[in-house]
Amino acid sequence: MIITTTPSIEGRRIIQYLGLVDGEAILGANIFADMFAGIRNVIGGRSGAYEKELRKAKAIALKEMEHEASQLGADAIIGVDLDYETITFGQNGGMLMVAASGTAVKLGS
Repeated sequence: MIITTTPSIEGRRIIQYLGLVDGEAILGANIFADMFAGIRNVIGGRSGAYEKELRKAKAIALKEMEHEASQLGADAIIGVDLDYETITFGQNGGMLMVAASGTAVKLGS
């Protein structure tokens, strides 16, 4: 399935808009504890462990969105938007959420 942030697909005609589709992934507080325990992964201001978890969460959110579009009979998802949010609970607890949304479409030639 074609998944793109653009509002159209070059060379393809959108013949039907099937509706909004989305997917979410939420990582629990333990990921933050694990990341800070492995702070040695930080090189040049970047955390390899944190980036790996973000990529994993993004992949889950995109896969859920693709599955939902597939259930609608879509050929593609256009206008995809990715949002990253942190949710904190008290002083030590928190979660990271990645949400993906887009428009499922049927394509013609």
